[in-house]
Amino acid sequence: MQKIEYPCKIDASMQPAVVHFATGDEARPLLVALHTWSFDENGDSQGYEECCAKHNWNMIFPKFRGPNSTPEACCSEYVVSDLEDAVSYMKLVSNVDLDRVYLTGGSGGGMCALYMAGRRPDLWTAVSAWCPISDLLAWYKQCNGTRCACYARHIEGVLGKPEQNERFAQEARMRSPLTWLQNALNVPLDISTGIHDGHTGSVPVSHAFNAFNTLALPDDRIRNDYIDYIVEKEQIPEPLQGENQQDPSFMERTVHFRRQSRNARITIFEGTHEIFCATACHWLSKQVRGKKIDWQQGDKIAATGNTALTK
Repeated sequence: MQKIEYPCKIDASMQPAVVHFATGDEARPLLVALHTWSFDENGDSQGYEECCAKHNWNMIFPKFRGPNSTPEACCSEYVVSDLEDAVSYMKLVSNVDLDRVYLTGGSGGGMCALYMAGRRPDLWTAVSAWCPISDLLAWYKQCNGTRCACYARHIEGVLGKPEQNERFAQEARMRSPLTWLQNALNVPLDISTGIHDGHTGSVPVSHAFNAFNTLALPDDRIRNDYIDYIVEKEQIPEPLQGENQQDPSFMERTVHFRRQSRNARITIFEGTHEIFCATACHWLSKQVRGKKIDWQQGDKIAATGNTALTK
């Protein structure tokens, strides 16, 4: 692993990142891995690093303007431009397999992964998003006045006070994945979250379901009353209980619910606000641009990079 700075065109700055270069002369995949809500390039990259070493992938773990508490961060135009430049930089300095450019992240990184799938669908072979926020305004309301109020304060640091900023809701929509995900209908996109998130974690599972519903065919969408039941009860309602698949790549965690439609899949597993880096990379490793999506259940794998995300 190396710490580097790479050029970012939007403000002619040099932005920091952690990188891993694959070995050998063969073109190898690139993983763009995104930090969580409150961190930057110095945090929570170990699971991704271990996976990239195992698979012999190139990787970049960029700052993309740091914690989501300033206007320059949190799915801003700076973030979009910085991540475009991260991909360009890695293509310039490493031998990247252009048919295997992957994007992943959890929590705030999961939000940005969904957002970038919609903003720049052409960049990615496949995207894996874990416990993501999909609607910034909804999450603000869910956090405000609760044990997760710190995140509401962060959002105010991005957007200003709601009562003082008439553009608060409009700007929140522009920074939300749900606004852009229709552009990602052709991107293989895997969304996973723990069934207890929003209770022992910070992001209700409704965010994952709403993202999936945006991408799914109308007949495949999960009804709102079922989503409300899962959010409240932390259980799958009886009409959906047959849609579970045991997936060895989830390291013996129960998969309570799984559905796929078009190019999107949602998985609700026994867990909380977590990302399984090895599981994400295992699925991504099967995806190649221009080939049929490989949705097959994963092999049993080592629990590399299982991370409970608190921020």
